[in-house]
Amino acid sequence: MIRVQKEDFDIGAEIEALTGGNDEIGAVASFVGITRADAGEGAAITAMTLEHYPAMTERQLAAIEAEARERWDLTASLIVHRYGRLEPGERIVLVVTASSHRRAALDACAFLIDWLKTKAPFWKREETADGARWVAAREADDRAAERWRSAS
Repeated sequence: MIRVQKEDFDIGAEIEALTGGNDEIGAVASFVGITRADAGEGAAITAMTLEHYPAMTERQLAAIEAEARERWDLTASLIVHRYGRLEPGERIVLVVTASSHRRAALDACAFLIDWLKTKAPFWKREETADGARWVAAREADDRAAERWRSAS
């Protein structure tokens, strides 16, 4: 399941809605991305704006989720990604994977996080006291995603 939305989300409610009542699930892994005030590149971030093209973003997120489901035996999965203006401390993304066994849930969650960071078509603009700047792709994110390319 994929949702791209402006509104915040309730982590516990999302996990319960995804997994509640399913007695085939033996493991749930989750990740929550939060807006930071310090990106390690100078002035503190006062806000970040995420932009996207809805149809393109939803198609790409669906493809990323489908790949995870092909690689691992998942009972359920969820990606909730926000867009719009977010301030430090606000949630950006929620990834939840559920399976019969922990390894599939953990690996699929890590895969989704890494590939969302490098393949999801969101454009990020950070606001600081020194002005605004677009966030470029980071080499560390590409290296993290590379392990999944070689594992396919």
